[in-house]
Amino acid sequence: MTDQLRLMAVHAHPDDESSKGAATMAKYVSEGVDVLVVTCTGGERGSILNPKLQGDKYVEEHIHEVRKKEMDEAREILGVKQEWLGFVDSGLPEGDPLPPLPEGCFALEDVDKAAGELVRQIRSFRPQAITTYDENGGYPHPDHIMTHKISMVAFEGAADTEKYPESEFGPAYQPLKLYYNQGFNRPRTEALHKAMLDRGLESPYGEWLKRWDEMQRTERTITTHVPCADFFEIRDKALIAHATQIDPDGGWFRVPLELQKEVWPTEEYELAKSLVDTSLPEDDLFAGIRDNA
Repeated sequence: MTDQLRLMAVHAHPDDESSKGAATMAKYVSEGVDVLVVTCTGGERGSILNPKLQGDKYVEEHIHEVRKKEMDEAREILGVKQEWLGFVDSGLPEGDPLPPLPEGCFALEDVDKAAGELVRQIRSFRPQAITTYDENGGYPHPDHIMTHKISMVAFEGAADTEKYPESEFGPAYQPLKLYYNQGFNRPRTEALHKAMLDRGLESPYGEWLKRWDEMQRTERTITTHVPCADFFEIRDKALIAHATQIDPDGGWFRVPLELQKEVWPTEEYELAKSLVDTSLPEDDLFAGIRDNA
């Protein structure tokens, strides 16, 4: 290859990189691909979801610093690089009606201006492929939806020197492919659910599937299945590093790794934009790029 392959993964909060596409990133790192995680916010308003740390005064009072240290550990485990965009977590509003979002939070930023910070990262790192969230955010957290919005603007804007002048944002650059993370898809969930029941094990996915039916969730088009079962252990270690967010004894880890590897050894993506020719379905985020790299 005459040029280094580079993958950028754009995420809303620390821990998202470890729950969405982490095994894919670890696989590419093992192959010599340069991988950069861009984290939009510091996760300052994230709830402490691990019951073992709930009520811990230090964690509650220093959540920003704690989550930064967790991100540092996860980054080392995955072998990736990581940059912060520096926006403030919006929190997940709850109630009926929903309360207004806090002033100054990421989701209330001007989209074009916020996208400029991502343009700066794209022009500096020069990734051929980028992963982000779909227009629903994967789930409707305001920061995930905002991450989608700025990713779409930045994918085009990285090459637009009128909108984002080179004097301020660096030399223009055009990424070639943009993907949406679709790891939490129904076929995977149903396959793992059935495999657990067939083996006489209790499945953590029964309620998920019930809610899916109630929500009448529209199924996405899965275009790309990346084989990465050999890196599921690394994925789980990175996820556990986010101790405030993940209970190591919780539902994330109830499906045995060997069963996951046997039944569903891939992570899934939806190809949203491509400036190169590729044949669908794919098994590589760099399909159509490698031959010309």
